[in-house]
Amino acid sequence: MILVTGATGNLGKATVEFLAKKIPADNIAVLVRDENKASDLKALGVAVRTGDYNDKDSLIKAFQGIDKLLLISSNDFNDRLGQQKRAVDAAKEAGVKHILYTGVSMKNIENSALKHLMEEHFDTEKYILDSGLNYTFLRDNLYADVIPMFIGEHVLETGINFPAGKGKVAFSLRTEMAEAFANVLSTEDHENRTYEISNVESYSFQDVADALSAHSGKTVAYHDLSADEFSKALAEAGVPEAMIGFSIGFATAAKDGDFDVPNNHLEQLLGRKPRSLNEFIKELY
Repeated sequence: MILVTGATGNLGKATVEFLAKKIPADNIAVLVRDENKASDLKALGVAVRTGDYNDKDSLIKAFQGIDKLLLISSNDFNDRLGQQKRAVDAAKEAGVKHILYTGVSMKNIENSALKHLMEEHFDTEKYILDSGLNYTFLRDNLYADVIPMFIGEHVLETGINFPAGKGKVAFSLRTEMAEAFANVLSTEDHENRTYEISNVESYSFQDVADALSAHSGKTVAYHDLSADEFSKALAEAGVPEAMIGFSIGFATAAKDGDFDVPNNHLEQLLGRKPRSLNEFIKELY
């Protein structure tokens, strides 16, 4: 029996949908906090179990009879590590045989502008290793799906104004990550392995501008703003301070090459090359 946590989120739901095409739905369970939000999952025929990362007992109950557990990382930045440790402890107590965790694919974590957000992924991996459970670490690069958030909805008129320099990111589509996860969950021989879920090449925001220009027929320029200029522009647009800090952190990490870690693991797991920048810019826009 396979259980996917975070199943009402975009990544979790897509993983379950791919998985249901590969194995019988009665071999799949999902963990949700609110069963009322899982009607589409129930329609797939999977078992819906309720539980909360803050309630270890609810997790132990939900994990009963589970062989493989896909632990999709928490998006609660206030207690992400604590929540994930509770999930690992509950999995061990419930007799789960194999835990798969979605972390982050990046280098230079100790000196990264995003250390405060990302180091908990590596702390969670260490906690899983120390638990003695069989594991698979699925380290995700940045979703290509977040590109529109960074470059703005009027990019064809304004160009790209983002302080990422010439830094490159091995962007990958979330749906392809989910498909790869489903392939791992539905096959064997993935125990005690780490997969870097990145594209086979990396792309700069100049590359993004060039792709947009090619597909739109307009000239889309890339303006490498300073962090201060970018922060001021967002503040004037009414963007909350926390989101400004979040965006600058990702821009700085991209500029420093923290996500410039192309790899062929995603290609191997999909059995084909992931979609390229040109392909997903065309799809996203």
